[in-house]
Amino acid sequence: MVFTPEAFISRILALDVGDARIGLALSDPLAILASPLKIITRQNIQSDIQEILTIIRGNEVTLIVVGLPINMDGTQGGQAENVREFVKELQLSTPLPIEFKDERLTTVQAKEYMKTSRKSPRKQRYDAHAAALILQSYLDDRLPPKEITEDQPEQP
Repeated sequence: MVFTPEAFISRILALDVGDARIGLALSDPLAILASPLKIITRQNIQSDIQEILTIIRGNEVTLIVVGLPINMDGTQGGQAENVREFVKELQLSTPLPIEFKDERLTTVQAKEYMKTSRKSPRKQRYDAHAAALILQSYLDDRLPPKEITEDQPEQP
């Protein structure tokens, strides 16, 4: 079997599903780095899903990761149920695998990032940045753990 670079292309799409907006992020073709992609302003579930499907087709997405809002105590509240219901509808429209990723504190991190960036948080929504944080966390979790040798100091 011959391996070509195309064999390793695997874009992953992340969704940060909210009541008013859905933040989207996309991995690079090698599924190493996540980047904010866009924000969908929620209309209705059918049009929201159609927009996501258009993005999937246009970017050769092979997996969808959806942020699941878990409470700090590990329980799932009403918003987690809303996300699960959205995913059930999305699964009816795509054969792609869909995985959940704990999104605790990603919104807070995204807001902090935007405060420290040159763009005003009032002029730019944080939803796509939150999706990128969810996706980067997912991608990082897939990497094998690094071995620490005696010659190599432990990095924070």
